[in-house]
Amino acid sequence: MGREDMANPLETEKISKLFMRYLIPSLVGMLLMAINLAVDGIMVGNRLGPVALAGVNIAGPVYTIFVGLSLWLGIGGATLYSQAMGRKEEGRARVIFTHSILLIGLGTIVIGALALLFHEPLVYALGANEETAPFAAAYMNVFLVFGFIFTLENASSIFVRNDGNPTLAMAALVTTAFSNVGINYIILYVLDLGVREIAFGTIIAAFLGLLVLSSHFFTKRSNLKFVRVRFDSLLSKQALRFGFPSFLAEVGISVFTVSHNIMFARLAGTVGVAAFSVVNYVHAVMLLMFLGMGAAVQPIVSYFHGAAEHEKKRQLMKLAIRTGFVAGFICFLVGQFAAVPIVNIFGDFPQEVKELAVRGIRLFFIAYLVMGVNFVLMTYFQSIGEVAIATWITAGRQIILMLLFLLTVPFLLGVHAIWLAIPFAEITVLVLIYVYLKRSNIHFGEKRVF
Repeated sequence: MGREDMANPLETEKISKLFMRYLIPSLVGMLLMAINLAVDGIMVGNRLGPVALAGVNIAGPVYTIFVGLSLWLGIGGATLYSQAMGRKEEGRARVIFTHSILLIGLGTIVIGALALLFHEPLVYALGANEETAPFAAAYMNVFLVFGFIFTLENASSIFVRNDGNPTLAMAALVTTAFSNVGINYIILYVLDLGVREIAFGTIIAAFLGLLVLSSHFFTKRSNLKFVRVRFDSLLSKQALRFGFPSFLAEVGISVFTVSHNIMFARLAGTVGVAAFSVVNYVHAVMLLMFLGMGAAVQPIVSYFHGAAEHEKKRQLMKLAIRTGFVAGFICFLVGQFAAVPIVNIFGDFPQEVKELAVRGIRLFFIAYLVMGVNFVLMTYFQSIGEVAIATWITAGRQIILMLLFLLTVPFLLGVHAIWLAIPFAEITVLVLIYVYLKRSNIHFGEKRVF
């Protein structure tokens, strides 16, 4: 049976069932990756101490930028890919896939090599001091050299999901997560090694995930075939334009991390940076869950948009927005009632670090009440090619408004108000989106969602 003879769930299944088909694997995979990051933090904090944990956190933006590069061309290319598949243009879709993967691999190799030349000033620019710089540099330099493995694995996962195999994409994430935990446990507790080897463990785990994803290319259901291509500047510009909001979202994570590290270092010293590193690890868990929701929405919306199925888009968005609200409310409750045990699992830190981190979780988690909805709305506009609106949502919530609140509220209300910059930004953006949609008479399909 050839691919053309197989029923396409995007065309035959009910919206609710289709959404769950993509949502559950995306959430499971992303949550396992998030737990993997948290376990990494727990092991580093307990085995190597708070200064090493702070150093890894400071180097985190390099990891995030590499994720951003893979998402930029990965999501951009995959959006074009799914739209082409919705129009039944399978040959064009293969060209888009091949072109995107080549650009991602070559691009990250070049960027990593250039950044490695300036690694020392880069570490201090990210917020390191004499205590944390050795740990941050050791972790960062490994990613600058071998980060292309991670970007290829991440981009391949996006394309496999867009090619109708979200379960395999989840399996690859599961493989990466469990292998990373196992490898890093051996590195820290058996071999008694340090931060540099932890970074190598993460790269090895990503390679194993890439091996799992490669099995999709040999199945009959796969349209992901490498074909001969020439550099296409128009296609590159389209992929970069469509994927830019996802890249900007990752840049926003780096801006968030660096700006909060600097602000806490200025107002609370190393204690503040250590407390923030704990909250940041927990935030990674929650953030990847919301990213999983976006990963579930994007392939479906892109396909429906290419196929001009406007009513199906409306039904999907109504369901996705409700899911975003419910997930955000659950995360908020977790933060309010489980802050103390969450902080305690990261190690036996000084009491002042624990108290600041507990307060931080309870205040910071207010953002999750609306963050999921903002992610879903941004993904929708990106998936239909309304890049300007998607970019505005991303820049507003993660960079512009966040920095505005970060640079004003703490000086008015004190150090604890640093935790409120993200909640204030998220709530403000959702209000502005609502006003914009009402005034612009924009519909998610043929009828309003709200």
